[in-house]
Amino acid sequence: MPAATAASPWYKHLWPWIIIGILTTSVCLSLTMVSIAVHNPDNLVNDNYYEAGKGINRSLDRELLAQTLKLKASVHLDELTGEVAVRLNGDSDPQGLELNLISPTQPDKDRKVLLSRVEAGRYVGQLQDQVEGRRFVELLGNQDGQVWRLFEEEKVEHGVTLQLGDEALQGAEHQQ
Repeated sequence: MPAATAASPWYKHLWPWIIIGILTTSVCLSLTMVSIAVHNPDNLVNDNYYEAGKGINRSLDRELLAQTLKLKASVHLDELTGEVAVRLNGDSDPQGLELNLISPTQPDKDRKVLLSRVEAGRYVGQLQDQVEGRRFVELLGNQDGQVWRLFEEEKVEHGVTLQLGDEALQGAEHQQ
């Protein structure tokens, strides 16, 4: 193609096509982003901040109760059989426990396991599928009609035993 001169029509020049290409690309990418935003709404936003704040205080009360009872737990997930074994140490020995493995960003990956007491301080349950990655691990139990909670952020991996209750309780310094 011969070089365009100043007298030739606009469509024979390179720069108008580069500008049109940049504008077309930006419009296509913008429409793609709008489509992604519409089809995948953010479900992590909470409209009722007051109730969420009250829930945080209730949660801290449950964690303070676990701290008062000197509770510590080791959680082992068997990736082959799906068995969940929990060894609970402290001043509480309920009939059953509830273990929640909560994904920070994907609610569909949350898992709940009900654990039955096998012997004093030892609980067993069954997990339906494998869980890996970063999770909030929540262990709930009852003591004299009050619910206690051990809650920590852990990285769940094959063959790793998770330790709950070994970290200092954050955010409850003013309540003790």
